[in-house]
Amino acid sequence: MPWGILLLAVAGLAGCENTAAVERTQTQLRDVDYPRVQALLEQDLAQHQAGVVKAAAKLAPGFAVRDPAVREKQVRAALRILQQPKKGIDEFVASPMSFLAAVGVDGVVIARDREPDRMKGQDFKTRFEVLRQALDGTAATGLGEFYAEDPEAPSSWSILFAAPSLRDGRVVGAVLAGIPLSRLAQRLSRQFRVEQKEGAPVWVYLYKGNRLFHWDTPPEVDALVRDPVAREKALTASPAGYTEKARLQGELQVYGAFPLALLGPDLGTIIFRTPE
Repeated sequence: MPWGILLLAVAGLAGCENTAAVERTQTQLRDVDYPRVQALLEQDLAQHQAGVVKAAAKLAPGFAVRDPAVREKQVRAALRILQQPKKGIDEFVASPMSFLAAVGVDGVVIARDREPDRMKGQDFKTRFEVLRQALDGTAATGLGEFYAEDPEAPSSWSILFAAPSLRDGRVVGAVLAGIPLSRLAQRLSRQFRVEQKEGAPVWVYLYKGNRLFHWDTPPEVDALVRDPVAREKALTASPAGYTEKARLQGELQVYGAFPLALLGPDLGTIIFRTPE
């Protein structure tokens, strides 16, 4: 066989292999990875919903302390203990949550679980619907936006869990916990790497509207999946999610963007894989 024909044949086979690898990866993203992300999120939501209800019950006596300074000190110590192995609440062990806070019946934060405490004294009832529900007697989960001290810095979004503390059937306060979307994305990426037996790492992102949330991901991958305009256009055409091919440093890559209705109407995940 002439060398020219042989080279064309080899190139054709390589092209077929690449196409097959891309198609396998697209199927993996849609049928395996996306459901796995949903399952992990459902597990985390259920665990933290249960954990914050337990925390609210354990913290109820602390709200009855009359001296504000003593109450703050005791409540903060209790919030820390609730997160310790063996002494604390099982659902909070190895949790990605960034804070656990006690809130008075007036909706003002008494203390959070560490110092310095920028949350103390803030009126969270006016800011967060989940806390209003908790102070009305019903545990709730939802999204909350937090702003940085620097007005030029971007805000952060967290999944919030709130539950009422009851004494003699009366609401005496509430407990509030939060998981930043960036930490949740990091947790998902790490879990995928633990579960993956071999091959290139899998990177998991979360998005909310035009915002992208991630942690410890490669900057070159961030740049590849970041474009919010392209994402919105593709999701408008395919609301159930889509997959996309791209090249990174000459290597073919595949990623998929999929909605996560369990987190909110404009939230979803982007999962990035190298075809194998």
